[in-house]
Amino acid sequence: GAYAVGLSGEDGGLITAAPRSDDLGYVGDVVSVQPNIVERLLSENMIPVVSTIGADETGQAYNINADTVAGALAGALGAEKAIYLTDVPGLLTDIDDPGSIVARATVDEVRGYIADGTISGGMIPKVEACIHAVESGANSAHMLDGRIPHVLLLELFTDAGIGTMITGTGATR
Repeated sequence: GAYAVGLSGEDGGLITAAPRSDDLGYVGDVVSVQPNIVERLLSENMIPVVSTIGADETGQAYNINADTVAGALAGALGAEKAIYLTDVPGLLTDIDDPGSIVARATVDEVRGYIADGTISGGMIPKVEACIHAVESGANSAHMLDGRIPHVLLLELFTDAGIGTMITGTGATR
């Protein structure tokens, strides 16, 4: 069987970080990911559970947004899919209308939604994490409503999928 193994982004030089801003103290951003330790654990049938702390070259630890780390790690590992469970149905063009869900979008389309104000507030970090995952090597990123029972099965094992899928240019589901 597989066993879960807890590790920090500091372990094995997994996440190199830099401070986000002097005003925020020890809040950081991902500079780079060296996924060797995660790849090793996966090859040993272990399930890595990563706390989202990274360190700079001096060893100073920084707390990093979990969505950001997940996207950077998915990209560095060349993951087939990066999946984000949220408390909304997916990417909505009208936050008050669940029927306005965007089932699929390219990175460029999502950037357009940010630029024109369609996406705002707390959704921006989520879609930016999806963009980063795709641009750094993941095949696709998916935003799913974690409140729906069996939502991962619905996404992974149905042709239509559920939620929002973000891809690079011209990718297909």
